[in-house]
Amino acid sequence: MAETSNPVRTCVGCRKKAPVNDLLRVVVVSGELVPDARRVLPGRGASLHPTAECLSAAERRRAFQRALRSSAPVEVGPLREHVLGPSS
Repeated sequence: MAETSNPVRTCVGCRKKAPVNDLLRVVVVSGELVPDARRVLPGRGASLHPTAECLSAAERRRAFQRALRSSAPVEVGPLREHVLGPSS
């Protein structure tokens, strides 16, 4: 039986490569960044380690707009709540 490979993606925050199982897929829905934990939402996605450090690095570098090829600014609120919790 052939062994299946685990795909590798690059985190848009820290720029380190990791297996897709370790990263959170993020897509834009109606101008908002939405976490796609099941990896089923349509559209172009970006991968991110679900940590506060990677999220803030990606925001600081404007990596989401670049990775998702979005010309308009994207709202990070729903993603921030998912990563940091509802109290942030």
